[in-house]
Amino acid sequence: MGRLDDVDLSLKLSKDESEKRLAKLQQRLLELRLVLGGLLGDGRLGPPVCVLFEGWDASGKGGAIKRLVAPLDPRHVRVASFAAPDATEKRHHFMWRFWPALPGWGGWAVFDRTWYGRVLVERVEGFATEEQWRRAYGEINDVESSLVAEGMIVIKFWMHISSEEQLKRFEARAADPLKSWKLTPDDWKNRGLRELYVQAIEEMFERTDQEHARWHVVPGESKHYARVHVLERVIADIEKGMRRHGFDPPS
Repeated sequence: MGRLDDVDLSLKLSKDESEKRLAKLQQRLLELRLVLGGLLGDGRLGPPVCVLFEGWDASGKGGAIKRLVAPLDPRHVRVASFAAPDATEKRHHFMWRFWPALPGWGGWAVFDRTWYGRVLVERVEGFATEEQWRRAYGEINDVESSLVAEGMIVIKFWMHISSEEQLKRFEARAADPLKSWKLTPDDWKNRGLRELYVQAIEEMFERTDQEHARWHVVPGESKHYARVHVLERVIADIEKGMRRHGFDPPS
């Protein structure tokens, strides 16, 4: 049994309860952001924060990211979205295109899709050779270890939903003129490869879940629950990282 099998997808919150909890969490997140940015407190720049999002298509990544950055001044956080590499990016090491978006001290970044595409879509779809994607586990671990050693707080999320829930969301998107653009032929194709993706995801967890860069699997069947869960986890990991670097989180 893998980690995905252990996820309780029945967890849920009502919209009202979710909004109440989100308001408090967003206020705390804003406070932490200002402290780490040297805008509150003693003026020191705190450790950089990088939040990585992976997950099934239509699993709620965008909605979670929206709530995560909503309370923050857009000058203080960067959201970077990564699709398939273009012709120029393919000429470089697969990690190359992510480097410019990484935050420095006092900075925050949120990645919508990440370097884990190497061991997920590129593995399953055959865009990387077996030698390339097998080598990538060690390369990713080395990069994340070096980033953490330099002070970065790395927070990794996998947004998880069932195949049945995914289908409902696909059909809802297809029927909504303002959301149909989100649904592509590749999304439908990937549904048929779910078992191969499950194997790739479980091996990704096994090979890249490090003490300093843990995977957090988010039960996403209830969008309201998932959004609260993400903010709670981000705040907890940031406060832990602050203490590691000699910063006392504000009370």
